[in-house]
Amino acid sequence: MAPMMPTDISDLRLFVIYAWWFALGFSLLLYIMLDGADLGAGVFSLFVRDPDARGGVMAAMAGTWDANETWLVVAGGVLFGTFPLVYGSAFHYLLVPLVIVLWSIMMRAIALEFRHHANRSTQLWDGLFGVASLTTLFFAGMAMGAVLEGYPLTSGPVPTYAGGMWRFVSPFSVWTGIGAVIAASLAGSLFVRARFERTEDIRKQAAVWVDRSFYASLVAVVVTVVWSLLKFPWAAEKWLGPYVWAWALVAVAVVYTVFRMRRSSRLGRDLFAILWLNAAIAIMWLAMMVTMLPWLVPNTWTIYAAASPSVSLVTFTMAMGGFLPVMLVYNWYQIWVFRARISKLTGYGH
Repeated sequence: MAPMMPTDISDLRLFVIYAWWFALGFSLLLYIMLDGADLGAGVFSLFVRDPDARGGVMAAMAGTWDANETWLVVAGGVLFGTFPLVYGSAFHYLLVPLVIVLWSIMMRAIALEFRHHANRSTQLWDGLFGVASLTTLFFAGMAMGAVLEGYPLTSGPVPTYAGGMWRFVSPFSVWTGIGAVIAASLAGSLFVRARFERTEDIRKQAAVWVDRSFYASLVAVVVTVVWSLLKFPWAAEKWLGPYVWAWALVAVAVVYTVFRMRRSSRLGRDLFAILWLNAAIAIMWLAMMVTMLPWLVPNTWTIYAAASPSVSLVTFTMAMGGFLPVMLVYNWYQIWVFRARISKLTGYGH
């Protein structure tokens, strides 16, 4: 059974907790949608033989990747400011995968910048860019799966992580890491098709990737949902409970958006294909958040137990409440400025 909401919590505090819970999920969702496409394009670049085309893939994201990754920083800041006990214990639990993710993100940035100045080492930076994109996706996906499994805490006044360094490794977390790579490959290949001129050969290769990663993503989603249903009682309780009809509607909505994405991709409507894919991702992400509620980390932390004291929440809200709209405008402006299609000769080094 899901834990009950404490009866001694004020309405204002409850509203603030839910608002920042949603802000945390919203920040992570934007990171998944925006930087997920960049990372998927990086994985795709590993299989592009033309060095100019690989440079073009880098150039396609050169104006926006830093803003996209900022949403991960925002999510970390929200977690630290509003749910500090989760921040401390979860980062201890996920130390190894998150360190690898951090190194990989830094290596991607270094590869993007150094490739511009490379003469004899172009292939080195191209390979590093692709491999770092792959490891970022895989270990971030593992971290997500490990969070869903929960972790043990100490019983002291300040609960901390009580397990070992490698506890995050499990068949389920390995699978979610693989699933993240598959899903991002679909987003990345759609991104490449949308960013390159229609006459470019790389679009044909990206189209093949769209087809293959589409079916692989369908399999990954079905396997993950069925595995979660069998593995997590808190998920089965929600999905098969009295509101099973609502979850059926969610499934129908996901199927509809996926169908529209597929149709738009086949018709060459690249922007609409990306938007429909992001709609499907948003529906599934919101469904996962509602499924977990009131858990922030299943069977470990509820949003009520993990929240900062009321004064800290109010202070953090006053300090950071206006930052999210600024970030949204920043992202929109960069995407608008760099919206034009490019050719492979736009790549670094030209």
